[in-house]
Amino acid sequence: MASLIAPAQFSAHQDAEALRKACQGWGTDEKGIITILGHRNAGQRKEIRVVYEQLYQENLLKRLESELSGNFERAVFRWTLDPADRDAVLANVAIKKPEIDYNVIIEIACVHCPEELLAVRRAYQVRYKHSLEEDLAQHTTGDIRKLLVALVTAYRYDGNEINAKLACSEANILHEAIKDKAFNHEEVIRILSTRSKTQLMATFNKYRDDHGCSISKNLLDDGANDFQKALHVAIRCLNDPKKYFEKVLRNAIKRAGTNEDALTRVIVTRAERDLRDIKEAYYKKNSVPLEQAVAQDTSGDYKAFLLTLLGKQD
Repeated sequence: MASLIAPAQFSAHQDAEALRKACQGWGTDEKGIITILGHRNAGQRKEIRVVYEQLYQENLLKRLESELSGNFERAVFRWTLDPADRDAVLANVAIKKPEIDYNVIIEIACVHCPEELLAVRRAYQVRYKHSLEEDLAQHTTGDIRKLLVALVTAYRYDGNEINAKLACSEANILHEAIKDKAFNHEEVIRILSTRSKTQLMATFNKYRDDHGCSISKNLLDDGANDFQKALHVAIRCLNDPKKYFEKVLRNAIKRAGTNEDALTRVIVTRAERDLRDIKEAYYKKNSVPLEQAVAQDTSGDYKAFLLTLLGKQD
């Protein structure tokens, strides 16, 4: 369930006027911006952007970029974007890093349903004038390239049917590949990038039942390379995204120096979807409420905005 608290009734016109007022004068009213945008869903934020531009002949996102700064600006900017456009931006930022952040690409490719992934790819083309897979292929090589391109170009069946015989045979294929350390076997990439999530869950369950250990644990031995780690992330995202995102948050907060990019990404992308469930998973794992952990590791307007998206009441 979502953690976002948004009103059923709102006025895009009033919100646009209030945001304009918050951005005018000597100082920006950050609290006013948080109060409005931190309590509006994607459809409402889109209406506000449209009305704001009609009223003031100015792009709201560009105005927010110029008024805000640092982690707070990045969080507000990404939140205010349409979800598909936001993921296109996140993917492009991940690709353009000195070392590509393939976890972000895998999250987008494996957590979304087929239509959502297609929407991200369309948004990427509109924004950057070339395709997501084109940029991935340009900035990666070898097995990682094969895996990432296969995942982002997938259009999986999205139904609930399961073929038990297929699950059994493909669990054996995966086990043989892992046993032989043939992680880059084309069959491994084929299975992970083409099968429906329901079918894959049946395959992973069969693997665990037959071999007494989850496939994700078997993938990560002491000398795991980047490709094995990428496979591990893909399987976690396909099989149990809530547990995966809990771990991303845990790692972002517990490391020496908060990983604000990861923290912002998970909260901003999951607030309208399943962040309440992720919060529950975080508490079960860490015995600390996620809001408390975030509050201890962040400060100022950035902290206030994240806590708003986490569902903290004003």
